Amino acid sequence: MSSKEMYLLHHGLKLPKETHDLESLKFAQEFTFKNEDVVAVTYPKSGTIWMQEILPLVLNGGDLTLIHTVPNWDRAPWLEEKRLAEVVDQLKSPRALVSHFPYHLMPPSFHTSKAKVIYVMRNPKDIIVSSYYFHQMAGFLEDPGTFDEFMDKFLEGRVLFGKWTDHVKSWRHTELGDRIMYITYEEMCQDLPAALRRISEFLGRHLSEESIQKIAEHCSFKNMKANNMSNFSLVPKKYMDPDKSSFFRKGVVGDWKNHFSSESLAKFTSVLRKELGSESVSLPWSLD
Repeated sequence: MSSKEMYLLHHGLKLPKETHDLESLKFAQEFTFKNEDVVAVTYPKSGTIWMQEILPLVLNGGDLTLIHTVPNWDRAPWLEEKRLAEVVDQLKSPRALVSHFPYHLMPPSFHTSKAKVIYVMRNPKDIIVSSYYFHQMAGFLEDPGTFDEFMDKFLEGRVLFGKWTDHVKSWRHTELGDRIMYITYEEMCQDLPAALRRISEFLGRHLSEESIQKIAEHCSFKNMKANNMSNFSLVPKKYMDPDKSSFFRKGVVGDWKNHFSSESLAKFTSVLRKELGSESVSLPWSLD
């Protein structure tokens, strides 16, 4: 299929037609946020699926029933995808959602509500590696070509949801005040129970230490990879081919070191520094 057949453009951003269409984007724009809603926002491949697992568990106090009986995309559906319209009436309050939208594309009701946001950031060098392998196994996305070719697309914003730098800047400069919490993929990898405590407090759940440990255990990479309701094994092979690459590939920090040449890294760092400007000083990881 050609690029035009695979993707649609939404405010200049590439979205896959397999999961998005004009109706789903209209539904998202007209979606009515409730004050109790929680949305985890990420740039693609920054920990979205992890947050789909975590959020419902934190919000329901650690009840494991859902994660063993309902696919993750229905537990915490994407705001902008087709599936939301089909399951929205089944979501119990407080509702958990995920989104890849930049801040300026969030619907009007989001801004007038008291809904909370958890924005997850990840080192862009690991994002691009994860995205590269995802493009290899996802039948509804273009073949990524070589790693260096894909890196050029990434830097130019010719990838899903545009430039990483634009996305990060849009969410780091909001007027949401105490409605938004920032956390990194790396923090979650380093100490998941500590991350869960932060999330729990932010959402006013104040979970017990026993519940925190139980959620951390069930949200480990190993357990999520083994859970058919979380590992995307329910998705037909024509859409996601595990023979080409596993959806749950490594789940580690720093795999980028196995993929970047010194020349590629210099180029990648130079472009991102220029686009981020003073923002790069306050990032939680070095771009070098």
